[in-house]
Amino acid sequence: MTGLGAVFRPQLPPERLRAVVELADASGLEELWLWEDCFREGGISAAAAALAWSERVRIGVGLLPVPLRNVAITAMEAATLYRLFPGRPVLAVGHGVQDWMGQVGARAESPVTLLREHLDALRALLRGERLTTQGRYVKLDDVGLDWPPAAPVEILAGAGGPRTLRLSGAAADGTVLTASTAPDGVRRARRLIDEGRESAGRTEAHQVVVYLLTATGPGAAARLRAELAEEGLESVPDLGVAGDAGAVAKAVQRLAEAGADTVVLQPTGDEPDPEAFVRFAAEEVRALVP
Repeated sequence: MTGLGAVFRPQLPPERLRAVVELADASGLEELWLWEDCFREGGISAAAAALAWSERVRIGVGLLPVPLRNVAITAMEAATLYRLFPGRPVLAVGHGVQDWMGQVGARAESPVTLLREHLDALRALLRGERLTTQGRYVKLDDVGLDWPPAAPVEILAGAGGPRTLRLSGAAADGTVLTASTAPDGVRRARRLIDEGRESAGRTEAHQVVVYLLTATGPGAAARLRAELAEEGLESVPDLGVAGDAGAVAKAVQRLAEAGADTVVLQPTGDEPDPEAFVRFAAEEVRALVP
């Protein structure tokens, strides 16, 4: 079965989160994803609150920008969430938006090197290992977590370019693709991820999560067009979907057939009713997605 989720976009103020989380939990939504966009909600703090306000829905953070974070802090915060709420956090790390990283003085000369070092160290720490490493960016001296996760956990990577997609296949447990990824882009990403997996000798499953820009209700098509135009993506074919549950389910299925394991419906930034959008995903679209 294709996994299905929805995004709580950080254009909404943090105080709106609780109502959306509680509705997601009650309506049967499988996953609710949060973003750590500069300079809006913090990913870990919002995820901790969302997990505490819910009982069953999985809470994803897609993604934590590694230039902003010492890997030991990422590992400590992640391990805390995994131990407090076993099986429900889903964490992804990635480059972050380079302009934003530059604004805070954290832009790396080699983002791919930084992400590789961060992933390798983070996954080792979460496995309970003690780590000494002197990389270009990640430097640890006999560091280990007192409270690593009690069971194995998966760390995903956000990726788009060929080098990062191969890196994700080699060094992460899954990949998050943005809403600028059409079905053909998912197929291409899967090929590159598999190249990375093969080069690293990895044979375990590698999940692919794809955001799907989605608009429904009055003015849906206009809102979708406006957001694609704002992002400079209006000329990309097969990107985003506007319409009723049937139309959205067909778009989800196209991404699944291209290689997506989970599709996360991303409302437009001006979505007028975030709670209704979550209910729409959980109750109407889910019923039509095999």
